[in-house]
Amino acid sequence: MSDLITDRPLPRSLLAGAGGLVALVLVGVAMLRAMGPGIPNEPPEVTVAVRQLYFRDASDGAVHVVDAETLHTVGTVAAGTNAFLRSTVRGLVRERKRRGIGSEIPFRLSAHADGRLLLDDSATGRRIDLAAFGTSNAEVFASLLLADADRGLVTLH
Repeated sequence: MSDLITDRPLPRSLLAGAGGLVALVLVGVAMLRAMGPGIPNEPPEVTVAVRQLYFRDASDGAVHVVDAETLHTVGTVAAGTNAFLRSTVRGLVRERKRRGIGSEIPFRLSAHADGRLLLDDSATGRRIDLAAFGTSNAEVFASLLLADADRGLVTLH
């Protein structure tokens, strides 16, 4: 076995090549860090409509949707109807309760220029893309963006 190991030094050209490769990698990394990320950032979100909302349970099983700015009820979900809205909001409220967060902070419903309809909970950082659950489910929330407390309530079935 000892015959295989010799005391021959490595060729200078091999050492110079390895050193040059290391230097090239270091220079490349430094340039990339100085230039920033190579992949462009996503375009900024363009919000076309937004409304801050509270969802309040009523004693008869209905859910009242209240505009957080005006404190007017803009929609009512009758008892036993609209399972999608109920389950979506219930999931967000459950997360708040798990974290010990109350109901003082409203939810943010927003429509975006790219067609997305989002329900955000700034209290927990959760965001739900409502369009991902189908057009008819998203339309229930979209009607809340358009509801006008002065013209009457939106009844969600």
